[in-house]
Amino acid sequence: MNDQFIQKILIDWNKIDKTSYLRDIPAIKSLKSLEFCNPVTFFVGENGSGKSTLLEAIAVAYGFNPEGGTKNYNFSTYDSHSELYDSLNIVKGYRRASWGYFLRAESFYNVATKEEEYEEISSKKYHKKSHGESFLAMLQNQLAPNGLYIFDEPEAALSPQRQLTLLAEIYKFAKQGAQFIIATHSPILLGLPDAEILSFDEGVIHQCDYEDTDGYQITEMFINNREHLLNRLL
Repeated sequence: MNDQFIQKILIDWNKIDKTSYLRDIPAIKSLKSLEFCNPVTFFVGENGSGKSTLLEAIAVAYGFNPEGGTKNYNFSTYDSHSELYDSLNIVKGYRRASWGYFLRAESFYNVATKEEEYEEISSKKYHKKSHGESFLAMLQNQLAPNGLYIFDEPEAALSPQRQLTLLAEIYKFAKQGAQFIIATHSPILLGLPDAEILSFDEGVIHQCDYEDTDGYQITEMFINNREHLLNRLL
């Protein structure tokens, strides 16, 4: 039985303008529906393939603030999300998430600032820590059993060691009923056992094995053939 909080999304293309750039993104323009059957789903693909566009649309359609945070956050410094969320219909499961969080790496600073304003007394004061430390701390402080988490490139500020820490946290809470939908390039995070990986490359969203992701293949190639590769590049 599929017991995920978000079980499926449907796109009504009649609600999207005929001249919208969304119709020029191969993996997006061919998409009518997408199912989520796994506690952890990764979106992978080259820059511009549409993975963040779809991820952000899902988050906003679900009720999260477009720049990130919990569903209680309500602010805007710059509207950069697409119209795609207006056309999304989210099919929810029978369970209800007890908590949730939307992370956009590019707007982390704005969310950390608002967190201090919203929670002046109990604020975690993320700006007092290094960027990587505050990034990981915010994620860890928001994770809880039976939560829904939508992360866009959570590895952005994290060292390889901290990515391993985050991987372990994701694995732990996924086992405790949480659902994660994550766009990432990290070969470390993508190594999470039993996760579903959806590739946005080749013009259509499709399942992908870990070893077939660019993150894995390019990292492996560089590590095993560093001198040869650098000689060709440089």
